[in-house]
Amino acid sequence: MFFLNSRQRIKSNAVDKKKNILYDQIIKLNTYYASLDYPQPLRRIKYFDAENNKILVFLTDNFTLQATEIAVLYKHRWKIELFFKWIKQHLKIKILLGKLCIAVKSQIWIAISAYVLVAIAKKKFSLKPSLYEILQVISISMFEKSPIAKLFDKPIQQDVNEQFPNQLNIFD
Repeated sequence: MFFLNSRQRIKSNAVDKKKNILYDQIIKLNTYYASLDYPQPLRRIKYFDAENNKILVFLTDNFTLQATEIAVLYKHRWKIELFFKWIKQHLKIKILLGKLCIAVKSQIWIAISAYVLVAIAKKKFSLKPSLYEILQVISISMFEKSPIAKLFDKPIQQDVNEQFPNQLNIFD
């Protein structure tokens, strides 16, 4: 987040408002720490995203591409970020087992393959639980020799009011 006096506009480039570029500026950061980290000029592009009805501001050091190309690149980058967020939420990859590119790709492909297999099983066996719940049940019964459909025939119901005779009561 930039404050009003944290940057100095050096130049404004001509923009085509029909392409939803509101401005294309060359700026220099002028606060002490920012100017130490980024002493070179930067490019600030303000773009109106008509699909989402939002104004986006991009900061880059790329002076060769057109402003519309930079806006498109950032939109694609955001899609990649959303894909990785989906991977973290659905594929449950807690740690990457390798640091090489091939190791990371292999682990992600294996996780995606397992997810797709569970989705196919859900459809084939007409299972009612969500994919997340199915994955949870499979993870705790992975080494049991029982068909997938039988795991979901009779869901285990726990009675929360069940009293155990050897259980101490807090409120006596």
